[in-house]
Order: sequence, then C-alpha cells, then structure tokens
Amino acid sequence: MKLYDLSVPIHEGMALWPSDPPLSMKLASSMARGDRANVTRLEFGAHTGTHMDAPFHFMRDGSGIDQIPLETLIGPCRVFDLTDIPGHIDRAAVERCDLRGVTRALFKTRNSARWARDEHEFDKGFIAVVTDGARLLVERGVKLVGVDYLSVEPYGSKEHPVHLTFLPANVIIVEGLNLSAVPAGDYELIALPMKLKDCDGAPSRVVLRQA
Repeated sequence: MKLYDLSVPIHEGMALWPSDPPLSMKLASSMARGDRANVTRLEFGAHTGTHMDAPFHFMRDGSGIDQIPLETLIGPCRVFDLTDIPGHIDRAAVERCDLRGVTRALFKTRNSARWARDEHEFDKGFIAVVTDGARLLVERGVKLVGVDYLSVEPYGSKEHPVHLTFLPANVIIVEGLNLSAVPAGDYELIALPMKLKDCDGAPSRVVLRQA
C-alpha cells in the first residue's frame, strides 16, 4: 500500500493568496527561554496552503466547513494528469477525462511543480478551472473537485462564477494540492479539514491511498 501526502507544508514565507491574512508562526512560550513547554502561536487565514472551501465561503447562508459530511471527503477518487494543457481547465479539457463513475476528481497541472520547488512568490498565472469546465463537472455528477493551486478559478475573477457553480451544487472544493509526485489513476482519497465551527474554509490534510 502506497500513501501520497498532497498537503503543502504551512510555513512563513510560503505562497499566499495576495489578499489573505499574513501568516505568522511564533513561539508564545519557549523552552529555550526557560518555559516548561514550547507552544506556538498561529495566525493565518482559513484558506492557507492546502485547504477546503465551505459553501459559506461564497454563499451568505451556506453551511460551514464543520458541516461537510465525511462520506464526501473519504472514498474513491481519480487523479487526472493535465500537465500538458496550455491554458485553464475548460470544457474541452474536462471532456478529455474519463469521468465515468467518478465522484471525486483531482486535477494535476503544471501548478504542482511550483509546490514541489517550494516557490514562495504567488503565481497570478496559475492554471484554474473556468466556468464551462465547472458546469460539465457538475453535469457529470462530480461531488468533490481538487486543484493544485490556491483557487479553483483564475486570478482576478470578479464574480467568482466557478465557486458559484460548484458550491450551490454541493460540490466540495479542495485547493492547494501538491500532486507533483502522483501518477494519474485511481486512489482512495482522505481529505480532512480542521473542524472549525461555522467557518468558510479550513486548512486540510489530504492523503491518497493506493492499494
């Protein structure tokens, strides 16, 4: 049995969404300073690193991250290798993917190479999903979509049509995956967000298990 950890390590200096809160990890108590234990004070946004979006992220009355059913977050999934596409994941790119029987789909693009290199500068030109691709995924019955950068839709999107295609349809969005070491194929997905009550999203530990 092989395990793949798709989670990006959270650390100071990592790439963050430009408008997100800054990241700080400081020892509030330190054994080196004479304290009895090391305790780290954490400050960062809910959409830092590998994370999951809750409907509340873009829906005023949407459910919080703690209300996403575990049955959606654990189970069979398929990784699709789209590292060769020149642009965003549109309808044509989705049509290349065999989605028969697939309810959880992860898309590997050239974004993952940035996580593998631990690049700290935010890339505004990252590969994302566009609206016609999102609509096709909903039509095909996909219930969880994972992408390998910090948003499922392109930088600069004003009306957020991709989020507003997925979230009202109860499609869970996982962002910030590092799929660089993962071959295309079928796996078991285990994607567990922090249980933050009523929150719009949460950092998540995401693992693939291959039998």
